[in-house]
Amino acid sequence: MNQRPAGAASQSLSAATEAVVQQLPLPRLPARSRSAGLAQLDGSIDHYLFSAMEQAGVAPAPPSTDFEFIRRVTLDLTGRIPTPDRVVGFVNDPTPDKRARLIEELLAKPEWVDKWTMYFGDLYKNNSRNTQISRFDEGRNAFYNYIHDSLAAGKPYDQMARELISVKGQNSFQQGESNWLVGGVVTGGPKQDITDQQAANIADTFLGITHMNCLLCHNGRGHLDSLSLWGSQGTRYQAWQFASFLSHTATFNTPVGDRKNHYYWSVLDDTARAKVDYQLNTTTGNRPARQPIGAQTAVAPVYWFSGRSPKPGEDYRVALAQEVTSDFQFARAAVNYMWAEFFGRGLVDPPDQFDPARLDPNNPPPAPWTLQPSNPRLLNALAQDFITNKYDLKALLREITNTRAYQLSARYNGTWNAAWEPLFARKLVRRLWAEEIHDAVAQSSNIVPSYTISRLGVTLPTINWAMQFPETAGMPDGNGPVAGFLDAFLRGNRDDEARSEDGSISQALDLMNDRFIMTRIRASGSGSSASLLARSLSLTDDQLVQTFFLTVLSRYPTDTEKATALANLRAGNRATEAQNLLWTLYNKVDFVFNY
Repeated sequence: MNQRPAGAASQSLSAATEAVVQQLPLPRLPARSRSAGLAQLDGSIDHYLFSAMEQAGVAPAPPSTDFEFIRRVTLDLTGRIPTPDRVVGFVNDPTPDKRARLIEELLAKPEWVDKWTMYFGDLYKNNSRNTQISRFDEGRNAFYNYIHDSLAAGKPYDQMARELISVKGQNSFQQGESNWLVGGVVTGGPKQDITDQQAANIADTFLGITHMNCLLCHNGRGHLDSLSLWGSQGTRYQAWQFASFLSHTATFNTPVGDRKNHYYWSVLDDTARAKVDYQLNTTTGNRPARQPIGAQTAVAPVYWFSGRSPKPGEDYRVALAQEVTSDFQFARAAVNYMWAEFFGRGLVDPPDQFDPARLDPNNPPPAPWTLQPSNPRLLNALAQDFITNKYDLKALLREITNTRAYQLSARYNGTWNAAWEPLFARKLVRRLWAEEIHDAVAQSSNIVPSYTISRLGVTLPTINWAMQFPETAGMPDGNGPVAGFLDAFLRGNRDDEARSEDGSISQALDLMNDRFIMTRIRASGSGSSASLLARSLSLTDDQLVQTFFLTVLSRYPTDTEKATALANLRAGNRATEAQNLLWTLYNKVDFVFNY
């Protein structure tokens, strides 16, 4: 739609917004009265978002259809597409709370654990090796199991963070959580290089502040002036104080038996010598020299955002873990990371580039700076709700997916302006993860692979679904064809290549020609293992077309699609035309995008 002057449009726009609001199911949390409309949504996510749309003079998109919603939320929560029977049952369910009940059903599935183990594996960069060190398959697997089991047990997110930051362990092959700090080991330099990287990882992962890494090399002034108000005012000394919480930590490796270049890691307090604070005594390594400041040769730990230091005798990392997880910014960063997954962008975007000096709507920054979040009061409310719910990840995802805003359509009535994206007035489509595409093809075709992953004497139990791979790079067959198919969809390596939703010509070519697709559009197997094509050839033409669309795209065909498909089935060899139809559905844009 075209924007109109706020005064002229306010009355009609309010009616348009209210019309959309009334069509959408009520959010389950928090429950509000529907009869009074938008004004009665005070305090909910929807109140903040729809109010912002009104103030900007932007009408929201219409509600998503039931077909759109079930596919969207099933993929977003579990990484899988819904089965055709579940689609039909959901669409035909007349009860008003069916969307809320579907969300509860999905949150309880083991596939939810698989999807979010993959997500946190990305966030925590769990891999067998990075450009600096090796965890080896044993360490990677132990870390995978820690994440998986923590999510399955409903462990509060602040507890997970404290365990990752304060862990002490002799053997990373046995104690999975120790592998996160191991990922911060830097080679070729002094101990402070490791301390700095581990500190930078904590700030980035748990506080959403990637610019801490910059400040560990130099003062912010002259470097971050145009990027971060907070960063431009920060000093390297303050970053050293933050890193000093890790100055008593020793991260070292121990060879496994007589196997060369194979070792596990220990993360312990440095007991080999007297514990000393962050030393200013380096001229080599991966960062600029750290030299004494006058007579001062060491920096004691001080938490940047509270000014507190460890109590006498208190373990430094235990103190840091407590400071981080009790910091409001910890909750703010966590909910923003989650928000970005469901809405396509964060309230602060990119999600790891928070500017702590531009977050408080009651204390806005000086001009020309502006508040950084697109909706700062919503961000703070979400963070506070996360704290109130004791850092329960499922409660957060439940609240987000039950909102009217999440359930808006990707279709927009009128002309869409990309500048409106921060308002979340429509669903921003996303290209599926590589693992989601793999699993959607395997599930819909009913040709589910079995992968045996074995390397360096470590063999995993048989894996059927890509969302269960313990890492991204090289899974499941090293440099083999399945890994190549997945890599085309830019799954990253959890080190120097981030996961990306960008499209490419190679993706289109693989969907058209790759063996992973071509072997699954054919008739094969029998009984319960019969492929989709094999079990559908006995159906009538109408039934076959409907089954293919429901199974692959989670919807019925449009009248035009149905007419075209039926005409093709009746014009040539039926089995060949059915195969062509299935190939066409895997190559439709709505198969690889979540609307």
